[in-house]
Amino acid sequence: MEKLVCASKKLIQMQMPQVATSGVRALLPGLQNACQLQQVRHRQTKHWKPEFKRLRKLKFVKIDLPNLREKPEDVSKEEMRSRMKERGVLPPRPWMERPFHISCTGGIFEAYVPPEGDGKKSIISSSGAKQKLEFLEKKSKSLMAIRKIRSYEENFSTDDFGAQAQEIYIAAHTHMAAKEKYKIREFVSERCYPEMMHNVKDKTIHWRFLQSLEPPRVVHARVTEVITKENQFAQVTVRFHTQQMLAIYDRFGRLMHGSEILSKDVLEYVVFEKHISNEYGKWRLHDKIIPDWLPAKQPAPITYRITDEIVEETTKELSADDQPKQLESTTNQQAEQLNMSSAQVTPTTQTTEQGAKPTLSI
Repeated sequence: MEKLVCASKKLIQMQMPQVATSGVRALLPGLQNACQLQQVRHRQTKHWKPEFKRLRKLKFVKIDLPNLREKPEDVSKEEMRSRMKERGVLPPRPWMERPFHISCTGGIFEAYVPPEGDGKKSIISSSGAKQKLEFLEKKSKSLMAIRKIRSYEENFSTDDFGAQAQEIYIAAHTHMAAKEKYKIREFVSERCYPEMMHNVKDKTIHWRFLQSLEPPRVVHARVTEVITKENQFAQVTVRFHTQQMLAIYDRFGRLMHGSEILSKDVLEYVVFEKHISNEYGKWRLHDKIIPDWLPAKQPAPITYRITDEIVEETTKELSADDQPKQLESTTNQQAEQLNMSSAQVTPTTQTTEQGAKPTLSI
């Protein structure tokens, strides 16, 4: 069609040069419009090659739309079961379990037994040498536990852990004295937190770490599993021989325990725990070992505030108790008066018998 239009245009220009100069627009407007026509495809989505027919078919996926107006009461159990089986959906089960997270253990496993007289007996003496020998016998299990800890924490060293444990110890007790209950949780396990913060309310605590008399050392180490073998917890017992100052005041400002002037030598066995299976686990203060041979401490004196209401109640109770006592005293006085009067009357009667003129005594 385009070729025919162009050929006819050339013939007109050759035969009628004057008309061509004036323009074809005036004579043949239809031919001009025909020259500007272009071929247009109305179905652009359909590919002209039949070999891609299968791929064009896969572009469309038929979906069974659910009937939103359908009520669950109208569907029978068998039909619901067939639908779920067709879709591969398991029947719903009531969820009775609750998720929980074990961040620490509930106590000390295979606790270290401190030797009696530790810190007082020297290594040169017979008792001190015996303690050293017992410590070497128990060291085999601790070495196995330390090897297990190093499989999770490569940089763990018993020589360097003493200084790290001392920093945790000082930070935990400093936050306890300042009553910072949120910051202390970074240095104390969930089991140790209520024991440290118990009975701290309405008290003023002054605590200071002065110096360490002996360098802290690791004396015991154990590793245990909780529920599964992959869930591992490690506990390390560190011996501290330090010098500290402690003074506790009650809510009225009276000294309950310790002194701010005197410093005392403190020997402690502190247990630190870490969830070694957890990548983000930290060493935290877990517990303190108190040996059985240690004598019990005397409780601190507790002061109370006496209110006016209690005084009034006590006075009322006293007045109620005094009434029968007063009655008893009055009866006793009356009986004494009667006895005295009878004693005065008897000699007068004797005189009347002896003499002629009787005399009455009032």
